[in-house]
Amino acid sequence: MKTVLTIAGSDSSGGAGIQADIKTMTVNGVFATSAITALTAQNTTGVTAVYEVTPDFLAAQIHAVFTDIPPDAVKIGMVSSKDLIKTIATTLTAFHARNIVLDPVMISTSGARLINEDAVSTLKKSLLPLASLVTPNIPEAELLSGITIRGARDMEQAAKRIGSSYGCAVLCKGGHSINNANDLLFCDGAYQWFFGRHIENPNTHGTGCTLSSAIASNLAKGFGMADSVKRAKEYISGALNAMLDLGRGSGPMNHGFCLSGEFIN
Repeated sequence: MKTVLTIAGSDSSGGAGIQADIKTMTVNGVFATSAITALTAQNTTGVTAVYEVTPDFLAAQIHAVFTDIPPDAVKIGMVSSKDLIKTIATTLTAFHARNIVLDPVMISTSGARLINEDAVSTLKKSLLPLASLVTPNIPEAELLSGITIRGARDMEQAAKRIGSSYGCAVLCKGGHSINNANDLLFCDGAYQWFFGRHIENPNTHGTGCTLSSAIASNLAKGFGMADSVKRAKEYISGALNAMLDLGRGSGPMNHGFCLSGEFIN
């Protein structure tokens, strides 16, 4: 069985972060390992507390995984401080990590800034050059590229600038504000659009975590970049279309929508 390491924060409500990553990886046929960057107290209505781990403890977690169950891919999610970003970059470089999928959790789709300027600078300098793929939403793509995105052409320019600057593939996620569920992949100098089906479901908590984890799972299994993105988008569409409705806010998707067997019911 192929294995994938997720490096991200913990979501106590189970819809995003480490919990969403592990569920996604399991359903996509790989064995999930984890290194937690922060503990959060949160639910579908918001985050009430965050407790960040120390750089030494994060390094110890990553070291423990690589020295015993070396991953075939790595997904990186929420990392809020420059010291933790440096730790991740140093340890992944030391272990020659491959198939690194970076979900740069910097700006929410509502526009809220999630990490400070020092951390963004360190992310650009230390982690982006290591990534096989980076998966920014529209505000994050604007921050990384310096290009204001108002439509499809702007997405193409931003994705090309990010990919050319950092030597990685880029999946620029369209989102409802630009073009519904249509995402753009810039890889090896070429563009490829992935046209998604708009699903009227307000429960979208953890979609970014889920998409990046599904892509990492498929890369670990040996699929190419474009096929990994295609399969991941099909998976997330199924999870959304299951119409799970939990909590009083923007709830989680049903990550296990396609599971069947004697232990499910």
